[in-house]
Amino acid sequence: MNLTTNYLGMVLKNPIVASSSPLSHSVDSIRRLEDAGAAAVVMYSLFEEQIGFDSYYIDYHLTQGTDSYAESISYFPDMQSYNVGPDQYLSLIRKAKETVDIPIIGSLNGASVGGWTDYAALIEEAGADALELNVYYLPTSTEITGIEVEALYLDVLSAVRQAVTIPVAVKLSPFFSSTANMANRLVVHGADGLVLFNRFYQPDFDLENLEVTPRLVLSNSNELRLPLRWVAILFGRLKADLAITSGIHTSQDVIKGLMAGAKVTMMASELLQNGVRRIGQVLNEIVTWLNEREYESVMQLIGAMSQKHCAEPAAFERANYMKMLQSYRPLN
Repeated sequence: MNLTTNYLGMVLKNPIVASSSPLSHSVDSIRRLEDAGAAAVVMYSLFEEQIGFDSYYIDYHLTQGTDSYAESISYFPDMQSYNVGPDQYLSLIRKAKETVDIPIIGSLNGASVGGWTDYAALIEEAGADALELNVYYLPTSTEITGIEVEALYLDVLSAVRQAVTIPVAVKLSPFFSSTANMANRLVVHGADGLVLFNRFYQPDFDLENLEVTPRLVLSNSNELRLPLRWVAILFGRLKADLAITSGIHTSQDVIKGLMAGAKVTMMASELLQNGVRRIGQVLNEIVTWLNEREYESVMQLIGAMSQKHCAEPAAFERANYMKMLQSYRPLN
């Protein structure tokens, strides 16, 4: 059975990519992902704040004891709270490329155009095969318009695109007023791929201590529905590869993602919960499914259930919406 697929100009041995997570924090862990069957690994994100703080940290020690000491240093977290700095991140990419044969995709996370985007070139120089750009920005000001938010994404992408020659994918938010238009504009501005979707951090309240607390909730298969829908809508309409990164846990999730139009499906929560061996189990189940239905390759699945094959996509969407609402019956 031929499980190979193409993503960002790379030929991958199968459609399962280990998405950005703590599983890529060491060379040994990356090697285990490769041994388990991952076709590629997206590195954990290097944050804009890490790079900025690293520069500030150096400047502080160079100027310590002078009148330039700033009280604002108290606003920065302890350096130890970051896993590694920019230099260690680049070193890890270099060592990973020397150790494993699968592609290594760097990841940059930021929310502004600035010096941190220069690290895109350094990530390329370190040997990364591609770059995933994660623009994590949640506008909370009542004065910021949707146009300004969209411009931020496009400006960051343009800055990174000018800095590198390797393929660049953008990890996209699901909260744009016109997702399809924004996706198209990102491609026009140089995105080689779109990763759907970014899961925004959602804080919780601690009612005992009356504090806002960070609480990471891993995904489940139900979260696949939103990216599945949009990948099915965008497939064939953009000159870019599509990837799904939310809700991929089972072989059925992978197959659904491919049939919607994704070139790859990205997995993290499932591996964090049940171990990296899940990749091999899922791949075996995919092979069984394909054999039972007499498919010869994964490529035959890609886009088979996308809206591109629907004569009137808008009418199809409305019909399904009406059918879903009318099918529900309350309990007596």
